[in-house]
Amino acid sequence: MLHLNDKVAIVTGAAMGMGKSTAELFAKAGAKVIVADYNVEQGQAAADEIKANGGEATFIQVDVSIEEEVKNLVEKTVETYGRLDVAVNNAAITPDDKPIAEMDMDYYERLMAVDLKGVMLCMKYEIKQMLAQGSPGSIVNTSSVSGLRPQPSNPAYVTAKHGVMGATKSAAMDYSPQGIRINTVCPGAIDTPMLQNALLQFNLDPEEYAKKLSMLGRFAQSEEVAHANLWLCSDLSSYVTGATIAVDGGYTAM
Repeated sequence: MLHLNDKVAIVTGAAMGMGKSTAELFAKAGAKVIVADYNVEQGQAAADEIKANGGEATFIQVDVSIEEEVKNLVEKTVETYGRLDVAVNNAAITPDDKPIAEMDMDYYERLMAVDLKGVMLCMKYEIKQMLAQGSPGSIVNTSSVSGLRPQPSNPAYVTAKHGVMGATKSAAMDYSPQGIRINTVCPGAIDTPMLQNALLQFNLDPEEYAKKLSMLGRFAQSEEVAHANLWLCSDLSSYVTGATIAVDGGYTAM
């Protein structure tokens, strides 16, 4: 019963990590998937892999921080598949690594543009399309456990991920009455290229750090977040909107 048969889905940040796993799982569940990413080579490879495994996918390059590119993403999606039913706004960049007094403002601006403004822009044009269709839809925005519990020395990332949760709840209030469900997933320590880069950046031991970030004593696999995204985009979550779901191995309950 957990399927997206004949649904059209956009997944941003789909070239790697949680986004790639989500795009692959959505295709296996019957969706026609737009693999949206800034990285052309990896994004096209992800779409090609889905098609090689029998799924339906199209790659579209996008910088989610640029409004015209996001507008074009949704327009091309509709040109390609005729409609838009679900979206996972997952694109993000690596967290910053300095406290506020030492903050790199150029990196702050870029991170906020991608991680928060990008989610807002994607919702803007996804919701516009769903309203124009006059049909129900589901949107999932990727926040983080950093949106629930601050981490030291990454104020831009913490701020952006808190903002994603607020934007999600605001949009859910405005558009749930029209049948558009909007929710947030907050991943914890997920074994992705972004996490591996962060561990190197902060000189952290993966095995020891995993024990601090999960009751289960391990990092999650990106597929475990993808399954939460699939449930929220499927009809099995038909009464869920404005919710925040932590996929964090119990970290925020510790």
